[in-house]
Amino acid sequence: MSRILLVEDDQHVRVLLEHVLFDAGYEVDSMATVAEATTLLDSGMTYDLLLADGRLPDGTGMALADLAQASGIKTLIITGYAFQLASQNLGRYEFLMKPVRPAELIEAIDRTLHNGK
Repeated sequence: MSRILLVEDDQHVRVLLEHVLFDAGYEVDSMATVAEATTLLDSGMTYDLLLADGRLPDGTGMALADLAQASGIKTLIITGYAFQLASQNLGRYEFLMKPVRPAELIEAIDRTLHNGK
């Protein structure tokens, strides 16, 4: 079973994504901010995938992705603001545009885990 770190600041979206991921058989830890996620990553917790919102209250999902990928964790960014994030080299990561359908999310996660970035 793969372990996912979910970072999403919108509580309603975070809870919905947690349910989708649990129902698909993933282990999930969820955080609302870059700071919380960074603390968890720095604590030595191991994850197979970082699933992060592109824009968070205290930073970006791309900043977390850089940290995660340096530790060998694959990354999937979900965002409603891809056009604003292009300057941050979004092409380095797998990403989905919000709103995302559950089946589309699970497919993207599987693809990223098996041969993604």
